[in-house]
Amino acid sequence: MRSVSIIGIGCSKFGEQWDDSLRDLVMDAGVPAMEDANVSGEDIDALYVGNMSGGRFIEQEHIGALIADCAGLARLHIPSTRVEAACASGGLALRQAVMAVASGYSDIVIAAGVEKMTDVSGGSAADALASAADREWECFLGATFPALYAMTARLHMHRYGTTQEQLAQVAVKNHHNGNMNPLSQYHMEVTVDKVINSPMVADPLHVLDCSPITDGAAAVILAPSDTAKRYTDTPVKILASAQASDTLALHDRRDITTLDATVYAARSAFRQAGIETKEIDLAEVHDAFTIGEILALEDLGFMEKGEGGKAAEEGLTQIGGQTPINSSGGLKACGHPVGATGIKQAYEVVLQLRGEAGKRQVEGAEIGLTHNVGGVGGTALVHIMSR
Repeated sequence: MRSVSIIGIGCSKFGEQWDDSLRDLVMDAGVPAMEDANVSGEDIDALYVGNMSGGRFIEQEHIGALIADCAGLARLHIPSTRVEAACASGGLALRQAVMAVASGYSDIVIAAGVEKMTDVSGGSAADALASAADREWECFLGATFPALYAMTARLHMHRYGTTQEQLAQVAVKNHHNGNMNPLSQYHMEVTVDKVINSPMVADPLHVLDCSPITDGAAAVILAPSDTAKRYTDTPVKILASAQASDTLALHDRRDITTLDATVYAARSAFRQAGIETKEIDLAEVHDAFTIGEILALEDLGFMEKGEGGKAAEEGLTQIGGQTPINSSGGLKACGHPVGATGIKQAYEVVLQLRGEAGKRQVEGAEIGLTHNVGGVGGTALVHIMSR
């Protein structure tokens, strides 16, 4: 297997992009990525696109061919594949691209993600997102997506003493980071009191504990590490790419306060990379809800089980803290265009490892991690990258 590096990155603005179509978003991410990598369409061997629910959000299926067409790659007949794993679609697209290059089947590959979510009503968007859970055993019985995460939060609070204030601290930190990210959906600071006093969605999760509905796209370009310097002076090596699955429905889980898919994907990734958790300088983790970041801290091995809330409260996850988490603002503040999130995480880590993250730069960052989750942990992807 060949070593793989990222040679180019691009990302659109995240938010309610009323004047932009899915095609526009793809171009806003793809063109800068190709320019950053100093490649042309003729150099590309394959394209993998993460997209959760184009059929529900914009009534468009056959997304792979659509993206190849609007990117100007159809005339070159480059194979383009849509990848779906709910909110982990982007992370899985990245993994598919990594495997294509590592195997030798392809040399230069684009991994992209896109979602246009705001062209439907809030209720329709919520219903589409609920399809990431088990329709028959959960959604048809009234469980919304926030409600499922709320169950994990409530048990975590009961079992480990996690508090509402600790959940809110996650949102406070991520809004602070997102305020320094020009691509973020939200540029506003929040306080613990503001989070706790925002409208309740599913007890104990308030509106400001939840990631928003977002339009956006991101893209990265991969090449064999031994040729990466032909394209850029700052390639970022992918040390590990790991995926794991779990039951879709929560009632079949061993423990709903632990996402076992994350645990197993993390174990595989750290084994591949040959490093320990303490060597990670920063991480982008899946905080679709504030409890999600706390679970990720524990399940990835940064904190002991039950200590994630305390880590947020004590500032260990801030930029400048023990392990900076979600310097981009995370899903919570940067936004969560579900198919694009896993690629945006890689975009942020590459920026950080290059030293190009501006006001939110993590000083001395050499190794970064991304963690992308589908559903409430039915799928998990972990990637580790090195400067």
